[in-house]
Amino acid sequence: MTTRPDRPDPAATVDVATGAILLAGGRASRMGGVSKPLLDVGGRALLHRAVDAVAGCRPITIVADVLDPDLGGVGWAREDPPFSGPAAGVAAALSTWPDAGEPTWTFVLACDLTRPDAVVAALRTAASGDQGSAPDGVVLLDEGGHPQWLAGVYRTGALRRAVAATPGGPRDVSMRALLSGLELTGVAAPGAVTRDIDTWEDLETARAHAAPQEET
Repeated sequence: MTTRPDRPDPAATVDVATGAILLAGGRASRMGGVSKPLLDVGGRALLHRAVDAVAGCRPITIVADVLDPDLGGVGWAREDPPFSGPAAGVAAALSTWPDAGEPTWTFVLACDLTRPDAVVAALRTAASGDQGSAPDGVVLLDEGGHPQWLAGVYRTGALRRAVAATPGGPRDVSMRALLSGLELTGVAAPGAVTRDIDTWEDLETARAHAAPQEET
């Protein structure tokens, strides 16, 4: 991956043709196999928070078994085989999208992010600022400067090329390896924005921070 410093340009305009891939099919082994996307934070399931954050995107594909059959406006896909990693999940979602008329940009988000709304807002701002230089995408960096691959927005064509270029296919391939050939802009974000839930302690922290926000 080649990253360049954030160079926002308020005069630039972001392409409104944007889709979303929401990855929700992990094992959650550190939490005893619970379905993390259905955990409640601030009165809403993490899955619903993620879907709300990308409202207006088309298509929206959730990579998991169907967790909520009543959730409208989304499609479902599953990596083959199940639990073969997020890169395989991205490939599975893209395989359900038509080649004709596909979105220019694609959000790729984990469904255990505690603030997907803030993630999407930061990515939209950065992508609009870099539209003129046409990178392959934008990824948020955590407080340690590490790319958060599942908090990114990427050119859909670049994602397709990355999947096609993966030797042996995307099964068990990391997102870092999948995206290694892309030109990406890394954008620093506060820890509160990129925080996700990996443990029960993370969930308690997220609920403690979300509760006052939901009550106001």
